[in-house]
Amino acid sequence: MRKARAAIAAAYFPAARLWARGLACAALCALLTACGFRLRGPVPLPFDTVYTNITENSDFGARLRRALRASSPNLRFVDQIGDAQVRLIQIANNQSLRELSLNTQGLVEEYELNLSFVFELMDAKGHVLLPPTTLTSSQDLPYDPNQVQAKQGEIATLFLEMQKSLVDRIVRRLSSPDVIEAARKAQQEPPAEDSQAAPGGAEIAPAPVPWVTPRVEPSMGM
Repeated sequence: MRKARAAIAAAYFPAARLWARGLACAALCALLTACGFRLRGPVPLPFDTVYTNITENSDFGARLRRALRASSPNLRFVDQIGDAQVRLIQIANNQSLRELSLNTQGLVEEYELNLSFVFELMDAKGHVLLPPTTLTSSQDLPYDPNQVQAKQGEIATLFLEMQKSLVDRIVRRLSSPDVIEAARKAQQEPPAEDSQAAPGGAEIAPAPVPWVTPRVEPSMGM
């Protein structure tokens, strides 16, 4: 009899604890909702038309456009700089591999993947809404010189994931409160005398296609 009661208790108490935790979570959610708490959703960008020198004919450029349109469905990318309210300009980009460690034969056994992107945002009057901003990302990768092809594919996949994360960070930066406030103030100010905007509505030169995945060779690190 005692064994039966013990078995019933053992089965009951874990379920009771899970039920209690669920009830506590539901109560907390209800309390936060009552206090007006909401998770932050997509924040519309403070402009409707944008010109960029980031080519659409690249995975990064296409992904960035999709992410910005998802944040602001009314956003349009224009081909002429004079038709845009703002200019999203890529200043630099870099993708590289760095050797972290070597084995006893002098071959690389671990790489560091590095990604860097520099950009700025200006309005049509020449006001700087977001000064040159650098976003970086890095990832460590164990390496096997006997599996060059497989590791090359893994490197390409990791760089792709890093680029996706970077796109999300760019969108959050462009929709941040300070950029929105700078855009609002710029609309009320006259054109900047020292504007760096391209004169006469001339197009800015396209940025280089970003991030050709660096290749690794069996002899690297020797």
